[in-house]
Amino acid sequence: MHAHSQTDFATALLDPNLPVPHGLIAHNSPQPQKRFAVYRNNVVAGLINALRAKFPATSRIVGDDFFRAMARVFVMAHPPRSKILHAYADDFGNFIAAFEPVAGLIYLADVARIEAARTRAYHAADATPLPPADFGNIAPEAIGSLRLALHPSLEIVRSPHPVVTIWSMNAGEAELGPVEENAAEDALILRSDFEVTVRALPLGGAAFIAALRSGANLAEAAERAAGEDARFDLTGNLAGLIGSGAVIDFLSSEGPRS
Repeated sequence: MHAHSQTDFATALLDPNLPVPHGLIAHNSPQPQKRFAVYRNNVVAGLINALRAKFPATSRIVGDDFFRAMARVFVMAHPPRSKILHAYADDFGNFIAAFEPVAGLIYLADVARIEAARTRAYHAADATPLPPADFGNIAPEAIGSLRLALHPSLEIVRSPHPVVTIWSMNAGEAELGPVEENAAEDALILRSDFEVTVRALPLGGAAFIAALRSGANLAEAAERAAGEDARFDLTGNLAGLIGSGAVIDFLSSEGPRS
């Protein structure tokens, strides 16, 4: 099949208004359009099922029937561009944010962003967390100049809504209960061993991690985090990162440790 024919075929698969691609025949049917319609439906259904598997909490929040209808709209507008199916629909949260029928669920897009981040974290590169005892070998006066290397699976989703709580309740990790929709929560997504975890970051934690990722040392990162929230606790945030396995190495101001 020529490249232009492949493109026509792929385009027709996700647009029921388009005719059967020119030259397509069915060896076991005199009506290739019917066979193509079956194939088209199977492809769309498969992609919808893939989205449901990737976004189970999002699906639970809106209900299975509504989710499938919403996913169909997404699939039709955003067909896969890669053979790597687990990377498909990483931008589903952005789609939801602009999808008028769920405008009232102001937290839903961020829940979907957490679920997309969980999939990416699961497939991220492996890395060995730094043993907490290694920090005991650092002279107190040198700690501020340390720069930390963070686990490649680590992601942050910042939200003005309690998305970690909402995700947990709809992922079977917490009991259902009332939430305050305008209570902000920042999510830390991280794979430890073979398990991806999601937890709410403490005050200033997201700014602290973002600064570390940009190359800031501990003192600089703590200053930026405190600038965002004066209640930032360096000791608690650093202990949380180390204890969760988020830190895989540390660098001095001169370069990598020897």
